[in-house]
Amino acid sequence: MTGRPPQDHPQPQGAALQPGILHIGAACLALSLLAGCNPTVKVEAPDKPIVINLNVKIEQEVRIRVDKDVDNLVSSNPNIF
Repeated sequence: MTGRPPQDHPQPQGAALQPGILHIGAACLALSLLAGCNPTVKVEAPDKPIVINLNVKIEQEVRIRVDKDVDNLVSSNPNIF
């Protein structure tokens, strides 16, 4: 016994390879189609200068807190500074 079931119509030699060849051909076709779908990005410098209009308003506020003792010392000695 060979372990294979008996066949009513024996296939000729090489007929069993055809599905494998079809799979390999399909895989090659799919790879060639995927290789043709590479996205490309082109980056070019503009021929005109870039103009940026920018309005900036900067405000600054300084707060100084002085302890009550220091405030009393400065007010009692106005010529200290």
